[in-house]
Amino acid sequence: MERQKRVALVNDMTGFGRCSITVELPLLSAMKIQACPFPTAILSVHTGFASHYIDDYTRRMRAYMDNWKENGLEFDGICTGFLGSVEQIGIVEDFIAQFKKMSTLVMVDPVMGDNGRLYSSYTPRMCEEMRKLLAHADLVTPNLTEACELLDISYPEGGIVPDRDLQWMAEELSRRGPRQVVITGLVEGEFIENFIYERNRGTEVFRMPKIDGERSGTGDAFAAIVAGSLLHGETLSQAVQKAAVFISKVIRYAVKLDLPWNYGLPFEEYLTQLR
Repeated sequence: MERQKRVALVNDMTGFGRCSITVELPLLSAMKIQACPFPTAILSVHTGFASHYIDDYTRRMRAYMDNWKENGLEFDGICTGFLGSVEQIGIVEDFIAQFKKMSTLVMVDPVMGDNGRLYSSYTPRMCEEMRKLLAHADLVTPNLTEACELLDISYPEGGIVPDRDLQWMAEELSRRGPRQVVITGLVEGEFIENFIYERNRGTEVFRMPKIDGERSGTGDAFAAIVAGSLLHGETLSQAVQKAAVFISKVIRYAVKLDLPWNYGLPFEEYLTQLR
């Protein structure tokens, strides 16, 4: 029986700040894909604000997962985002083991850090456990900081990496599991680049002009649009291009509105363009 595509979103749910599930869900819905939240935590605002309320969901995650299994739910995609503990990483491994089928796309967005620094919650043990998720992934989308940490190598001085080194990094990540790798958000002068690697197909670099500074939720928007595009049968190159062009357009609008960086992407104005 024909049905809509369906994706499980394993990520936190943040009330204000346009990040995580609250970005992924509307973008995937606009792409006519059913988005099903599997929360790792509930936050009032994200951690880029002066203060925040957080309800860690770890103790509830297994019961939540077991009920989905009891109800016979199936997913065409599983997308993982921010994970707050070693225990949550283990739960995600179990979730993938229970719900992944031959045709299920597993996308791991390893939300670990940026600009050469890990987030404060990431201990050496957590980094070690995150590396294990690679074995379950079809696609992984780290930024440069996360790619270095997953490979246990030093962050390059100034965050500058030649394409030959990026290819080596992508190949090494792929050897650990995913057949597709996108190293995201690479700064090259006045441009932002995404380095695309597909096993047995080679590499490609997609470049867009750099606009403004960092903005919350950009990685979540990128992950959602790429996943949705792949589930609709587009190539990885097409998916990355669609995500990058959409995000660039929305960032320009955020600049026009003079939105604070932690208010995220005003994507609502452009949802109808994601068909």
